[in-house]
Amino acid sequence: MPTFPAPDGTLLAYHASGSGTGAPLVCLPGGPLQDSAYLGDLGGLDAHRPLVRLDLRGTGASAVPEDPSSYRCDRLVDDVEALRVHLGLDTVDLLGHSAGANLAALYTARFPERVARLLLVTPGTAAVGLDTSGAERLAAARLRSGEPWFAEAYAALEELAAGRGSAETFKAVAPFFHGTWDEAARERDAATVRQRNGEGAGVYGSEGAYDPAATRAVLAEFGRPVLVVAGEGDANTPVPTATAYAELFPKAETAVLPGGGHYPWHDDAKWFAAAVDGFLKN
Repeated sequence: MPTFPAPDGTLLAYHASGSGTGAPLVCLPGGPLQDSAYLGDLGGLDAHRPLVRLDLRGTGASAVPEDPSSYRCDRLVDDVEALRVHLGLDTVDLLGHSAGANLAALYTARFPERVARLLLVTPGTAAVGLDTSGAERLAAARLRSGEPWFAEAYAALEELAAGRGSAETFKAVAPFFHGTWDEAARERDAATVRQRNGEGAGVYGSEGAYDPAATRAVLAEFGRPVLVVAGEGDANTPVPTATAYAELFPKAETAVLPGGGHYPWHDDAKWFAAAVDGFLKN
């Protein structure tokens, strides 16, 4: 397992895979603070492009830091930069999924000259201060109205959209994260609990982590290619939110997977790999 030291000495691990050609695609997992194992080969993308999955501190094979406050998203930017230096890359193609897109955005804002291409997959938006309305989440969810589990899950989502709900309510909306709520999706959903660093997740977006106005100002000047990937039925990052995110950049496009959820590489691996590979080759 390849490792490298973070600036504070925490030993971090990463996973390199793929037989594709070109520079590696550095992948930042979501969760927040989830083991990067859930990204897998991103639907076979590693047949087109080498992948480097970073295990964020305190997850996967990476060490737990001595300072828990170092889990904060803005402080993790230094870990990503240390990985770039370790890999010997002048610039990186950078992918951030879900909450990992917040880290990708902060890295791009701090080191814009080091990012050649930026991919934001069903992105979290806290770093740029974009809010998603309850109405948009419910509209995306209604696309799944023909599913047998819909009524219970939709009622729970209505509660959350109204600012109510419990931990059980959050569990009940899990089907809306997946394009198909089958046994494989249930197993992946259950694995997120085991793979996630709960302590770190609580710190990741804590006070001081984000300065949306400053981040947006830099991204508005970021002239390199950006791709925002959305799932049509993703109630977490609905298409209007993904589209608004793309509009923050001068040179961005949005790719929407019909019927897709929050993990589009599981919903249609061929579509996802083709969309990302095509973007990276431009």
